[in-house]
Amino acid sequence: MTPLLDLREVRGLEHQVDRSYQPAAFPVDRNSDYTVADTVSLILRVRKDGEKYRLSGRVRTVLTLQCGRCLEPFDVQSEIMVDLLYLPESANHGEAESEIQEDDLSTAFYRDEKIDLCLMAQEQFQLTLPMKPLCRDECRGLCPICGCNLNQQSCPCDTHWHDPRLAGLKNFLNSDPRDTGSRRAPGG
Repeated sequence: MTPLLDLREVRGLEHQVDRSYQPAAFPVDRNSDYTVADTVSLILRVRKDGEKYRLSGRVRTVLTLQCGRCLEPFDVQSEIMVDLLYLPESANHGEAESEIQEDDLSTAFYRDEKIDLCLMAQEQFQLTLPMKPLCRDECRGLCPICGCNLNQQSCPCDTHWHDPRLAGLKNFLNSDPRDTGSRRAPGG
C-alpha cells in the first residue's frame, strides 16, 4: 500500500482513512534524530471544502531515539494528534521573509491531487521529539574522562573539575600553619 492519499478518492464532504505502514516505508535519514521501530498506524478523518482538505486524527508508532546523555538507543511510544489543513501547491505564494504564524505550522500543501502521508507522519514525528531525549530521568550518562557508560559500570576516574586559576589559593590553604620559618614578622 502506497503512503499517498489520492484526493480524487475522497467522495462527499468527509472520508475516513485507516492505514498502517511498515517501518520500511519511512526511510532512515542519516541526519534524522529518530528511526521508526514499529508499524505506523494512521487513523484520520479527511474533510473536504472545495480545494481545501483538513486531516485530523492520530498517528501512532514506536520511535527509536538516542539518549542525550549515554548515547544508547531507546524506544518511545508515540501517539500524535494531528489537525492539518492542506491547500493546493498553487496556493503557496511563499513570501521572501516573514514571521511564522501559528496557522503556518498547521498548514501544508498537496500536489497532483495527492497528499504524501509518509512525509506528513515524518514531519509530525520531528515536531514532537524532545529537545534532549533521555532513556530515563536518572540516566548517569558517560564518563567525561574514559567514556564508559555510567549506567552499566563505574570507573575510577576523577571527574571533579578543579579551577586552575585557584591553584595558588588552594596551595595557601593546604600549607602547614606551623611552617613560618621562611616568613618573619617585620622588625623582628
